[in-house]
Amino acid sequence: MIDAGGSERVAELMRETAAAELLPRFRNLSKDEVREKRPGDIVTVADVASEQRLAAGLAKILPGVPVVGEEAVEKDPGLLDLVARPGEACWIVDPLDGTANFAAGRDRFAMIICLVQDATAIGGWILDVPNNRLAVTHRGGGVTLDGKVVQGMPGAGPLNGFVGYKIAKSFEEQLSPGQRARLGSITTLRCAGAEYLEILAGRANFSLYRTTKPWDHAAGTLMMREAGGGAVQFGAAPYSPAQPLNAGLITASTDEALSEARALLEASRLPLLTPRP
Repeated sequence: MIDAGGSERVAELMRETAAAELLPRFRNLSKDEVREKRPGDIVTVADVASEQRLAAGLAKILPGVPVVGEEAVEKDPGLLDLVARPGEACWIVDPLDGTANFAAGRDRFAMIICLVQDATAIGGWILDVPNNRLAVTHRGGGVTLDGKVVQGMPGAGPLNGFVGYKIAKSFEEQLSPGQRARLGSITTLRCAGAEYLEILAGRANFSLYRTTKPWDHAAGTLMMREAGGGAVQFGAAPYSPAQPLNAGLITASTDEALSEARALLEASRLPLLTPRP
């Protein structure tokens, strides 16, 4: 549906948007340019401006293909239904992943775009904006990080990964010493895009998320699969961009790491790992 030239145009659009809308505002936001969408969930003028520019650019790359953007969905939740349309395509856009980091002046934020066809991710782009790192993937075509092909390699020793604060605390409190020994460093960057790139770079093995908004994960999960790993819900079903937001997600760049992470998490039987009703 999108050729190599179109893929490069997406990457160029992302870099142009970051340069025009995100980087000039980084550590330069006034108080009235940041607001809460709901308690603990903020949005900035940079999110909105970035999404508008990306939507306009994507409309030129694939005319007629709708854009499901994080901020547009905030205004019209029904847009999420476009992700699951049989036989149809849409773009899924996170114009500023890691907004809380961005607003606080922390350099952990990204831009994420995914192209979905028939409720399946077929192309993904993640730009680590502060470090200008770009990962690109196409279904059946592998994944690259800064132009170099990435293939997940089984690692020796404990698993290092990304999990939220509450689950990390529960691991420390509830895992037996033997179970905890199978885990190495666990942390969060509060930016899913940056976390996926760290896994591709070989600095972590897995990630775990309770909430699975498609703009955070549709591109990254395709990258994990194309690297030789996978992505599953907490109930072990394969991840889908159209899955319920509370279905949970475990990802890894190798099958071995994914199986080990699943086995460990299932053995721990932590209440926090049970999908919310």
